[in-house]
Amino acid sequence: MRHRKAYRKFGLPSDQRRALLKSLTRNLLLNDRILTTETRAKEIQPIVEKLVTIARKGGKDASVEMQLHARRMVRRYVDSNIDEFVRDPDHRGPKGGAKIARNPYYVVPRLFEVIAPRYMDRPGGYTRITKVGFRRGDAAPLVLLEFVEGNEVAPMEEVVTASTEGRKSLFGLGRRRK
Repeated sequence: MRHRKAYRKFGLPSDQRRALLKSLTRNLLLNDRILTTETRAKEIQPIVEKLVTIARKGGKDASVEMQLHARRMVRRYVDSNIDEFVRDPDHRGPKGGAKIARNPYYVVPRLFEVIAPRYMDRPGGYTRITKVGFRRGDAAPLVLLEFVEGNEVAPMEEVVTASTEGRKSLFGLGRRRK
């Protein structure tokens, strides 16, 4: 019996499970939507909702201490080993060394400056799960986890289509190997 078992294990050790959830959360915050299995989406949805709520409460209207505390709380979960700034080898400085640039995979500023202001008037329910079909191979139910429309929505390059041809290209099943 699974009495008082509050989370899904995914058949993984605890460190790998935490890394999986952090990676999925980071990707959702970077891309505004992800395609994943239903159980994974149901597991990270409350995590993302809590992070957006923390970012809303620690926004620009809050005191400096609250802003700092909110950023630290979010960083504690999301970006444990990703640096905010990195050396960019593509851009050389005047002395030939690489310039220091903001890491594009650092999601804390995006959460506080782009995502949280969208939902200032919304009391909760920032994400939506939409079923899109089953994965070929193991028939795992696939879902699209995305942010609901707020004041403004960033455009996304990929669009999930309901046609069969779109599904084949989405899941990489264009042709069978010989």
